[in-house]
Amino acid sequence: MYKALQRILAVSAALLVIAPSAPALAEAPMIKTQVPGYYRTMLGQFEVTALYDGAIELDTKLLKNANPEDLNRMLARMFVGNPKMQTAVNAYLINTGTNLVLVDAGAAKLFGPGLGYVIDNMKAAGYDPAQVDTVIVTHLHPDHIGGLGDPTSPPVFPNATVFVSLTDHDFWMSPQAAAAATPEMQGFFKIARETAAPYQARGKWRTFAEGTELVTGLRAVKAYGHTPGHTAFSVESAGQKLLIWGDLVHAHAVQFAQPGVSIEFDFDQTQAIATRRSIMYSMAASKTLVAGMHLPFPGIGHVRADGKGIYSWVPVEYSPIPK
Repeated sequence: MYKALQRILAVSAALLVIAPSAPALAEAPMIKTQVPGYYRTMLGQFEVTALYDGAIELDTKLLKNANPEDLNRMLARMFVGNPKMQTAVNAYLINTGTNLVLVDAGAAKLFGPGLGYVIDNMKAAGYDPAQVDTVIVTHLHPDHIGGLGDPTSPPVFPNATVFVSLTDHDFWMSPQAAAAATPEMQGFFKIARETAAPYQARGKWRTFAEGTELVTGLRAVKAYGHTPGHTAFSVESAGQKLLIWGDLVHAHAVQFAQPGVSIEFDFDQTQAIATRRSIMYSMAASKTLVAGMHLPFPGIGHVRADGKGIYSWVPVEYSPIPK
């Protein structure tokens, strides 16, 4: 038996020596497409789906109150580009079992081809825009409402009522405020009015006050500063909580470590900083799950306190949905 095995091995070795090399496999073409941009998790009895609208690059010069040396150090520490830093645009779809709620709608193509994928990713996630019955808007900047559609087309969400803060509505719909704005900002007013028009014409545009429960389990939380009526939303089911905080952070590599750094887009710099500090402190202390529209996708995670007034972003880990 042993000698027979030796002969087999010897013959095999000889064949390996004389056999020609196997031809190389043909090179496979590169696919160069990404997976659909959605991430799903459960919050108590609610299903939460993060939807990726895309990403844009912001110039670090837009950041205010940042020492250049500190800014470079923080960006390098997090391997974030400088002077251009990538910023995601996210939206969140919440199925409560009774309502299908979309929080923000993305930018459509208002800022170029890098954004405008909320609807594509919603469909990839298994939902159709016609199923959405409620759209809740954190604020009326174009990258949050562009995905609602424009006055030349039917509403993107034909069966949805759109809810926006009364304070933000009154500001962005005001002809006086628009006239007093800088030329760069006047376009934002125009987009807000035109986006609202089709929903207003159908009686599907409504305002809310701070603290309002918009659907069961979703409540408006005052987060003013980024815009006059910028609003976060508390989501709660079966004792589990999530705060969707909108545009509290635009530059995660910088603003967690230094919440006193603001961005040029903040309407009231002082108030925006105070709101960010207050909410970060509260979220870190309570260990509440948070979601942000400009945090790296899926933008869901926790705020960790790293010292007095210093924080870190701890993203969720990828995990399956419990059956």
